[in-house]
Amino acid sequence: MTAPSAFARELGLRYPIVQGPMNGASPPALAVAVSNAGALGSCAAALFSPAVILERVQQIRAQTAAPFNINLFLLDEQHPDLAELKRAQHLLRPFREALGLSEPPIPTQFAENNRDQIAALLEAAPPVASFTFGVLPRATVTQFKKAGSRVIGTATTVAEARAWEEAGADFVCVSGSEAGGHRPTFLGDIEQSCIGLVALLPQVVAAVKIPVIAAGGIMNGRGIAAARLLGAQAAQLGTAFLCSPESGIAEAWRAALSNAGDDSTRLTRAFSGRPARGIVNDFMRQMRAEEAQILPYPVQNALTGDIRQAAAKAGRGEFMSLWAGQGVGLARPMPAAELVATLAAELEAV
Repeated sequence: MTAPSAFARELGLRYPIVQGPMNGASPPALAVAVSNAGALGSCAAALFSPAVILERVQQIRAQTAAPFNINLFLLDEQHPDLAELKRAQHLLRPFREALGLSEPPIPTQFAENNRDQIAALLEAAPPVASFTFGVLPRATVTQFKKAGSRVIGTATTVAEARAWEEAGADFVCVSGSEAGGHRPTFLGDIEQSCIGLVALLPQVVAAVKIPVIAAGGIMNGRGIAAARLLGAQAAQLGTAFLCSPESGIAEAWRAALSNAGDDSTRLTRAFSGRPARGIVNDFMRQMRAEEAQILPYPVQNALTGDIRQAAAKAGRGEFMSLWAGQGVGLARPMPAAELVATLAAELEAV
């Protein structure tokens, strides 16, 4: 049997596999199934209130004794002016009309209070806490470690990986440009930071001493083996687990995944205000000319929330954020525990 990686040994995992945290698609049921199968299950909490974060951690703990991960975004406050907000609403009017929606009032709050979320996660002290879109102060990382949480920082460049190492993170997850969902970049230009995993991973491994997790386009055991060969201690898979029944995604999203191929995705700011990779649809096409003017995350994300929710209920995939990575054509619908076992067997065979 393949020798366990440093990452797997430190966390007590059977396999060097992480299920990627995906907002709206990584509920406790998915994290529990993956963790109980011997990999690291994850639950994305960026959209949760502090009270819900505490509740979700308790819920997962009640169903598994294995390690699990809770992920948060690190956000700066945004204060757009009224004229900008009205223009943003005007751009979204055709989509609301197509769905039979009236224009809602402009939100007074665009996201949960990030400081309160971090405080709640610190109180909950999950076995692993991971963070995206920024870097925590070293003192806060130390607090998490004292509470018993291992800390994973997310990076898209060598500079970001070094920043997390200097902050005291236990591990760094390197997200290649192939990855689905939001780009985690927090230092420098986002377009310049869209580096493919094969180019980025060995550079980060050479630059930092902490164990590295590889993410982006990995869908099977061969992909995990390739990441290990390039120096990663584990591989994080998001899109591969989207097709599991435990992900709980809308049927229109699931159907889009099953019909997608190697060239079906691209980056867009249209849904959330931050570049994210998803399956191309009508919303992305119609908003493409306006992307440079779209308000940043989380403002645009809040403004499009009613559209995305209504589209999901109506089965209108053309107006949904269909996040997926470039490996989506290799997706295999199966229960999460079965997928973990399949990935482990493929890795062992390689």
